Parts: sequence; structure tokens; C-alpha cells
Amino acid sequence: MSADRPGRPGRARGKVALITGAARGQGRSHAVRLAHEGADIIAVDLCRDVEAVPYPLATPADLEETERLAVAAGARVVAAAVDVRDVESLTAIVGDGVDRLGGLDIVVANAGVCTVQRWDEVTPAVWDAVIGINLTGAWNTSVTSIPHLQEAGGGSIILISSVAGLKGQPFFAPYVASKHGMVGVMRVLANELAAQNIRVNTIHPTGVDTPMLVGLGGLGERIEASPDTGSIFLNSLKVDVLPPEDVSHAVVYLASDESRYVTGTTLAVDAGSSAR
Repeated sequence: MSADRPGRPGRARGKVALITGAARGQGRSHAVRLAHEGADIIAVDLCRDVEAVPYPLATPADLEETERLAVAAGARVVAAAVDVRDVESLTAIVGDGVDRLGGLDIVVANAGVCTVQRWDEVTPAVWDAVIGINLTGAWNTSVTSIPHLQEAGGGSIILISSVAGLKGQPFFAPYVASKHGMVGVMRVLANELAAQNIRVNTIHPTGVDTPMLVGLGGLGERIEASPDTGSIFLNSLKVDVLPPEDVSHAVVYLASDESRYVTGTTLAVDAGSSAR
């Protein structure tokens, strides 16, 4: 297993981590933090816009910046543009990263998009884009990675869901469906893979200060038109949105040996939102 590989000091020493959606936002934070904790990094992102998504997505320059930051933290990095909906291309890139870095131990399925609209405004294109990137992408990332984790003798798969994967936040139907679906995928894989020492968990953040959150528009107007829905979005703690680094703390915990007996869990990093 990766513990036999030399590495830099840290809670992920000697490990190799795959992060999807790594070019900016949460993905960049997870990649850079794991690099600081001793991991080498396979960083992938779409690096182009999607017509059904109403805000600009990450660029090749964004992914290059993530690579630069991870290298500055001491990591070896394999970075590539790939669509997580394209399982064949994803399989090839992950395989190349494993060959170059010597294995795979940690998988962070982070790639995701979001849109805001009432149920009757959800077009087939929006539904397909959000479900495809968020849910099918998480599935593709997992099944592409599992053979490499098996070869390593075990590992940790971390699916970045959302508080929207724990409750029915209005005006986010495709997003909520995708994030709930990730919980189902996690629970199935946790059961199927436990005997092979592969742990699978989800993380459920409340709103996080990322370009995705900044790019979304129209939620305030929806809540004003339906004031009974507003309380669903409130956090219990006195914070509106989280820095991405607070989610990365949870990623490092689930990636490290400190959580070696943690699998099949929904870890809420949501300032108490799901408890309301």
C-alpha cells in the first residue's frame, strides 16, 4: 500500500490523490491541502463552459494555477482537462496519472455544477448537464478508480455532495437529485468494497465561497416570491457561507488513516443547516 512509498511529512504522506473539478473552488482547495499533507496529485477538470450552465466554468489557466500551487507545496502533479461524463477519457487519464505517480489511494469526486430554477423551468438540457456532471461524473470517477485502489490494497473514496443531498432545498431540483443520488452510490460502494479495505463516504457542505456560488443568480428573487422557503437555506451557526478550506479539513480527515474505520457515512460540514 502507499505507506510503503516514500513521501513528504503529513497526514497523507506517500499517498496519491485524484481530485476532479480541481481547477478552482473546492477542488483547488482540496488538491492544495492534500499536497501540503504529503500527497501527490492527479488533478482533472473540464476546463470549458457548458451551455446549460449559466455561469463560466474553470479554464485551462485555472487548472495550471492549481498545479502550480500543488507543486509549490511539494507535490508531484499530473493535471489534465477531461469531462467526467466521458468515462473512457477519464479512465485513460487516471491510468496515466497512476503510472506516473506510482499508484492511487485517495479519490475526491468533487466536480459539480448547479443551476437555479423552479421545477417547471428545468429543461432537459439543464437536467442532463447537472445529473451528468454531478452524479454520473461521481460514478465514473469511482468506477475508474476502484481497480487502482484494489491494487493498492485499499483506499478512500470521498464524494463531495452537499447539504442539498440531505434535504430538499427548493429551486435546485437537478442539483438536489444529483447530490441525493451520490449518497446512494456511496452507501452501495461502501458495502461492496469494505472487504477490500476501500472506504467510501460523502461530505455535505452548506454554501461555500466558490466561483460556482458567486455565479449563481436568481435565488434571492425565488425566495422573495416564496418566503415560506427561506428558512430551509439558513445555517444554525452564525456564518452564511464557508471558506473552501473548511471542507478540505474534512477531506483530509477522510483521506487519512485517522478515519480508517469510517465508511458509509454522510459527514455534514454545514454549520448546522441539515439539523434545522
